[in-house]
Amino acid sequence: MTIGAGFSGTMLAVNLLRLGDTRVTLIDRSEAGRGLAFGAAHPTHLLNVRAGNMSALHDDPTHFVRWLGMQGVNDAAATFAARLAYGDYLQQLLRDTAAQRPGRLEVSRGEVADLSLSDTGVAVTLASGEVIEADDAALALGNLPPEPPRMLRSANLPQDRFFADPWVPGAAAGLDADDQVLVIGTGLTMVDMVLLLDEEGFTGPIVALSRRGLLPRAHAPGPPAEPLSEVPGATVSRLLQQVRRRTGATEWRQAVDALRPVTQELWQTATPAQRGRFLRHLRPWWDVHRHRIAPEVHARLHGMIASGQLRVAAGKLEEVRNSEIGVDVTWRPRGGDKAERLTVARIVNCTGPEANLRGTADPLLRSLFERGMVRPDPLGIGIDVDRSSRVIAADGRAHSAFHALGPLTRGAFWEIVAVPDIRAQAWDVARQLS
Repeated sequence: MTIGAGFSGTMLAVNLLRLGDTRVTLIDRSEAGRGLAFGAAHPTHLLNVRAGNMSALHDDPTHFVRWLGMQGVNDAAATFAARLAYGDYLQQLLRDTAAQRPGRLEVSRGEVADLSLSDTGVAVTLASGEVIEADDAALALGNLPPEPPRMLRSANLPQDRFFADPWVPGAAAGLDADDQVLVIGTGLTMVDMVLLLDEEGFTGPIVALSRRGLLPRAHAPGPPAEPLSEVPGATVSRLLQQVRRRTGATEWRQAVDALRPVTQELWQTATPAQRGRFLRHLRPWWDVHRHRIAPEVHARLHGMIASGQLRVAAGKLEEVRNSEIGVDVTWRPRGGDKAERLTVARIVNCTGPEANLRGTADPLLRSLFERGMVRPDPLGIGIDVDRSSRVIAADGRAHSAFHALGPLTRGAFWEIVAVPDIRAQAWDVARQLS
């Protein structure tokens, strides 16, 4: 069974159906085949990867492009498709695959409250009390909601003035033209929120605040990157030097993209100290150069900056206090001595997905962690799994019948948050299980 039916869970189910005679149960609290990324999006939200590299099938790289062609999209490979369209694509792929293998897929709508393992298999208990049994289980929960900064958690702000989860309905609604909005974070989630505010007709000022104030870069046209023929240097500093040298000889996007075939190997062969150093010093720069946005999205974002509606700031919160007219915020610019103050109608937390098991609000993960069935990876950015994506328990043993996929496994694989990487993992795990 697969717990979660976003991209990771859906594609594990699809590949299990394609590769053998396995019966599959797909469990999710919402609609199968969409998940947060492709279900909560606005119609104008675009994929961050060109359609030519967004096939859901690891063994059929042009599958999505052909599907778009059947929808009337010409020259689809170079386009950035709508996220809602990609959700349609996944749902049709799941339906078609199940129809070709009748009687082997069961989709169950519900909240998983508990999971237990025994010598005979796995048992999942839904919040309704229903128990579903299987030989194997896979956690495919996708990105967990972001954890807001401690200061905001303790500020006791009214619900309409602080949205800890930017994907909760209403986060961009109900604002007046003279209101001001503070967005915490300047990454991909911030981009989505700012564009959503714009689509909702909000014309007031928006401040996006993060420690470094870095914005995602844009994709650019050009030939595909030539993959590296060998794994580069063994230290973070040497790798950085090699990327910079390559950037001097070619376009920087190609220098970054050339690392894709070896990124997971680089991560897995690095020492814990090297991984930690990368996260502390290079991760923000890696994220904005590696995880880019569509050129048209980049243009809209910078148009809002040029018009003065959007201000991107680097700094940290110092004080947050509720008042009669809004939320009074004090923050200190990066490298500055003098604090700045502003009053906003709403704060939206866009700091990115939560990954700390010790503080997770997800009831299933919290239960599994407290019972020692899962443990945090050494860096605390997900759950610990081995190279076969088998979940590792608190005692260090890998469960033979319990796997995890997708962003939850970034501690083991690092590059495991985008479709091109997750589809390979789903294919590998399905081959193991079938």
